[in-house]
This record gives sequence, structure tokens and C-alpha cells, in this order.
Amino acid sequence: MAGGSFAPAGVAKERAEQYKGRVTPYVVIACLVAAVGGSIFGYDIGISGGVTSMNPFLKKFFPTVYINKMRAHENNYCKYNNQGLAAFTSSLYLAGLVSSLVASPITRNYGRRASIVCGGISFLVGATLNAAAVNIEMLILGRIMLGVGIGFGNQAVPLYLSEMAPTHLRGGLNMMFQLATTLGIFTANMINYGTQKIDPWGWRLSLGLAAFPALLMTVGGLLLPETPNSLMERGSKEKGRKILEKIRGTNDVNAEYEDILEASEFASSIKHPFRNIFKRRNRPQLVMAFFMPTFQILTGINSILFYAPVLFQSMGFGGDAALYSSALTGAVLAFSTLISIATVDRLGRRVLLISGGIQMITCQVVVAIILGVKFGNNEELSKGFSILVVIVICLFVLAFGWSWGPLGWTVPSEIFPLETRSAGQSITVAVNLLFTFVIAQSFLSLLCALKYGIFLFFAGWIIVMTVFVYVFLPETKGVPIEEMILMWRKHWFWKNVMPSNADDYQSNANAI
Repeated sequence: MAGGSFAPAGVAKERAEQYKGRVTPYVVIACLVAAVGGSIFGYDIGISGGVTSMNPFLKKFFPTVYINKMRAHENNYCKYNNQGLAAFTSSLYLAGLVSSLVASPITRNYGRRASIVCGGISFLVGATLNAAAVNIEMLILGRIMLGVGIGFGNQAVPLYLSEMAPTHLRGGLNMMFQLATTLGIFTANMINYGTQKIDPWGWRLSLGLAAFPALLMTVGGLLLPETPNSLMERGSKEKGRKILEKIRGTNDVNAEYEDILEASEFASSIKHPFRNIFKRRNRPQLVMAFFMPTFQILTGINSILFYAPVLFQSMGFGGDAALYSSALTGAVLAFSTLISIATVDRLGRRVLLISGGIQMITCQVVVAIILGVKFGNNEELSKGFSILVVIVICLFVLAFGWSWGPLGWTVPSEIFPLETRSAGQSITVAVNLLFTFVIAQSFLSLLCALKYGIFLFFAGWIIVMTVFVYVFLPETKGVPIEEMILMWRKHWFWKNVMPSNADDYQSNANAI
């Protein structure tokens, strides 16, 4: 839709009912291969907590923590409180934050596949450095390279999945990223359970096996087709149409092609996506790009998954039981993601987010009460209460796995117009990794200072995010990705923030 005296403003009318096509084996395989990028993210989350509770690892790199851990009488909440140990975990996420912003122009100008390959190679290098580490510097450098890989992968993979998936199944196929993440966590927990028995180099095996999903991601990125949206944004309209016909299994793709064409014409007129993203027409998406990943981290899930072995050891479970409990939570997370995949395109995003929030609030409060009443500074929980804590934490993980876990990535990746989609996803990833870094770096200190109150801290944030979704997030189920801009104009709040069509056209004319 280019013409007249105004600059093109993207998709001008709704064509969703005219979309044709089916789920082809081609698109399913492409989405499955791309989603392997999520397994890298998940594997690292799962492996970090397990490795940091292994005695040979602590003795080599963090002897102070090892000494504190071995003491017979200590403060249960503070035994792992060490900023160096926290830096091992959180340095990766700071590197990922920076690299996700670098990935944006690469993803936009060279395609989604280019960033996926860059991410895979960086992660491969990082896994090799970590497995061979002989000092703390080498260990941290490896973590930084892993962070670069995660920054590129998390920036490109959700976009790839959202653009390849047909509208009516976009939610489920996009969640392949989260499913791969949860399977990566579960796999890491099971590997830790085995490698902790290999003294003294089991931790090297745990860290080094990250190279396997990294290799899959690199090779997969080289073999995958590019998305039609990215091809057309970069001027390859005919090639984009051929890919679109192939992934939809029909030649009748005119409606979807027109939507992508209009979006790509407008996208090509935008030279500075990061500047454009702050305009009024992109205000709702920008708000979601900031708050969705922020809230996802403030559920407290990463703290539980990062430090699940540490958390369970602090409760007196012992080494084997701690890793076993962590493997259990990883399995629950994978199972709950399957629930979300099966229901998200039928029930919608809002229902899952709100119901998950209510269950998570309840679980956090229950755990806080149990620990506050039954868990003192130098005491251990009784077997009955320890089991109850694990059950409640599993119920928390279950709720997260069908709500904020997958949807914290799915919603931001599907709401941006093409011209700011790469920049918007970079902001989403950067914010996610920033808050992951902050929580990872501060969690052990917060646990030491707040004790059981840490769970009430996260419960308070879950109340805030549940209200936020109820009030401000429109339902995106069934809305074509290139027609999202029209959805915001119908929302009771955002329609007052968005400029009128005439103002929008004039604004874009002045910008070009």
C-alpha cells in the first residue's frame, strides 16, 4: 500500500479471513530445528545451578564457598552467598544483553538465519572454553561467549518461529522455543545428576556437553529456509512468495502475501528502527517489549531453576536429593509447556497468563509460610515438610510453564510490525537478560537477607503482572502477525495512545 502523498504505513486492512494454507511438514521441521536454539538457553539455566553445587567445582574455583558449605553449623540461607559464584552465573546474561542489541541489525539486514548461525558458533566456543577451564578468568570468558550465543539465538529464533508459523497455530509453534528451553533444563538436570558422581571432572562434562545443542543450532541455521517476511523486507519479493507457497502448501497465498508486501514496503522506508520504535504508533508494543520479559523474570522462576540444587541443599535435602528434586522440577516444566502448546491457540494468551499468575501467587505464599514457620537458621525441614515444599514448588513451575514461561517470549515476538520487529525483539531479549542478570547476581544475597520473605517478594510482583495483563494486554489469538497494528487501535486503552491514521501517515511522511 504505497501511493498518494503519504508514506506507506504498513498493513491497511484486515485480510485474516482470506488466509489460505495448512500446516505442512516443511514448516513443522523448520520450526523444530530452529527451536533447538531454545535448548541452549535452557541447558545453561539447568546446568549452572547443578555445577555450582558440585564440590570439585567449588574447591577449584570458589574455595571459600566450599568451606562455608562444609561447615556443620551455619546460616541455612547464607551458605552460598558469594558474589564471585553469582558472577559465574550472571556474567553470561550481561554478555547476552549486549549481544542481543548487536544482533538486531544483523537479523534485519542479513536475515534471521544469519543470527541463528552466529549464536550457534558463539555458544560452541563458550562451551569449549568452559569445559577446558583451568582458572576463573577462562571460566568467565567462556560464560561471556555463551552469553553472546544466547543473545543472538534468543533474538532471532522467536522471530523466525512467529514468521514461519500459520496464524491459527502461531502460538503453539512459537512455543517450540520454550519447549526446547524446558527440555534443555530437564536434560541438564539429568546430566548433573550423573556427572556429580564423576570425581573430579564431572563438572567439565556437564559444561562441555553444551556444545551438542550448539552444533545442532549452527548446522540447522545453515540448512533452514529464510522466512518470507525477512526475504521480502530485504527486497527478494519473488523468492519470498515461493517460500510462502512452500510453507503454506498452496499457491493461493495472495492475502498473506499482500499483508507481508505492504509491511515490507513500509519497513524498507524505515532507516532507523530503534528511533522509529519510540513513535506513538509503536508505544503499545514497546511497553509490552519491556514489561513482558521483566515480569517473566520477576515471577522468580529463574531463581528457582538457577539455584534449585542450592535451594534444596539449604533445606537439608543433601546432594543427591537436591539434584533429583531439580530434575523433577525440570520435568514438570517440560510437561506444562506441552499443556500450553495444546491450549494457547484455543483458550488464548490472556486466559493462560491470568490463571497461571493466580496459581503462582498461591504457591509462593504457601512456600513462604512453610519456611517462615518451620525452617530456622540452623535447622533442617522435616521430611514431610521438605516433600511439601517440593510439591508446592512443582505446582509453581507447572503454572509458570503454561503461562509466563512460553508467553513471555511468544507475545513480544508476534506483536511488532515488520519495520521494528527485529529492534523490538532485541529490546525484549535485552530487558529479559538485564533482569535475569540482576536477579541472578542478587538472589543469593536476597535469600540471605530476606530469608523466606524472598518468596513473598516475588508473589507481590506476580500480583502486579496479573493485573497488568488483565488491564493492558489485548488478545492476540488468531490475529495475523502483519495485522497486529490494527488490533491495538481497537483496544480500550491503547486506541487513545495510538495516533489517528491521518496523523500516522503524516508522521511517516515527515520521517522519510
